Amino acid sequence: MRQRGSRGSYARLTEPLVRIEGELRPVSWDVALDRAAEGFARNRAQHGPDAIGTFSCSKSTNEVNFLAQKLVRKVFGSNHIDSCNRT
Repeated sequence: MRQRGSRGSYARLTEPLVRIEGELRPVSWDVALDRAAEGFARNRAQHGPDAIGTFSCSKSTNEVNFLAQKLVRKVFGSNHIDSCNRT
């Protein structure tokens, strides 16, 4: 159940959560990032690099969009990059 914060908005998470034995549990950032990296690596190994892609926002800066495409092309080895700039 969501709880309202002191300003009336929903309270934000203050630490990462990882699903362990079917339950979300708080963990350190190192553990959470390692878990995410393992998931990307597992997906890439099972389905190939084209199983990973990204969608970038036209409201982001050119620098952010550039970094997103570099991540997908160089780290993941995929050319699946799109954005809403072309619509």
